[in-house]
Amino acid sequence: MKLRSSFITALFFSFILVLGACGNKEENMDSMKHENKEEKKETMDHGGMDHSGSGMLPEGLKKADKPKFEVGSPVVINADHMPGMNGAKAIVSGAYDTTVYTVSYTPTTGGEKVTDHKWVIHEELKDAGEEPLKPGTKVTLNAEHMEGMNGAEAVIDSAEQTTVYTVDYTGENGEKVTNHMWVTEDELSAK
Repeated sequence: MKLRSSFITALFFSFILVLGACGNKEENMDSMKHENKEEKKETMDHGGMDHSGSGMLPEGLKKADKPKFEVGSPVVINADHMPGMNGAKAIVSGAYDTTVYTVSYTPTTGGEKVTDHKWVIHEELKDAGEEPLKPGTKVTLNAEHMEGMNGAEAVIDSAEQTTVYTVDYTGENGEKVTNHMWVTEDELSAK
């Protein structure tokens, strides 16, 4: 009887160990999945996103009176906001006079802080008023250039009164990008 009781006890503990190992394996798998998601979030760049704009302009934005590059002009992009952008041949689809800002913000969807994002214009800031804002000013973004941007709290890193452009170009892998917002005048050159 004593041998049978020891055998049952040993069997019971073996069963508990097997269940514990299974539970740990599931926990380890969940932990690995979470780590992989975090790695992807940290290394995510903007290359996989749709960079085309809807063509919907922010309220109050005014067309440029005398832009250096007229709508329809062929230009070359001299900026690398996105992979495949620098050196791309483009067509100007819009020209507007405004204040353009670089901003730093933490996406509303979580993830790492984005620093010196180029560009957000004055009309894309919530309750910004009429006057240009200075670096260091805290603002709320009202733009959807990137996932998690709209509604995010941000700090203005730089501000410049200039002409900004929307452009159409062919990006990486032959991707057609239309109404890309925004490229500044000094980021374009005549074709």
